[in-house]
Amino acid sequence: MIEFFSETDFELSKKEELSNWISSVITSEGFSLGDVTYVFCDDAYLHQLNVEFLDHDTLTDIISFDYSMGKEVHGEIYISIERVKENALQFNTTFETELHRVIIHGVLHYCGYKDKTTPQITQMRAKEDAALARRDFL
Repeated sequence: MIEFFSETDFELSKKEELSNWISSVITSEGFSLGDVTYVFCDDAYLHQLNVEFLDHDTLTDIISFDYSMGKEVHGEIYISIERVKENALQFNTTFETELHRVIIHGVLHYCGYKDKTTPQITQMRAKEDAALARRDFL
């Protein structure tokens, strides 16, 4: 089950279509969907989580907590809407595309993809791009 919550005034559209897309990406990676919760928030909320749980005193666009069990994906994904808006401008893309990239980025981590080294970043970006190309609800 995929659930969406907001700790800010952001309202996500096309929730059912997004859920189906996320689930299809998880399945295509050889995993099954358990429980994934998305929380949309502002920079201050996400910064506090970053400091409290990860000991990082920086802004970020996403923090994911992985509770997966074997090949069943479970976790909490926190996304800063402020960072997504800024990144969309910086990367010259739409807010919606950048939001979808960050949404899928979190579950790709749960499927075993990392983004610490240059080769890992390249692979993660390719997986994100492939997933974005599969969106049929836009």
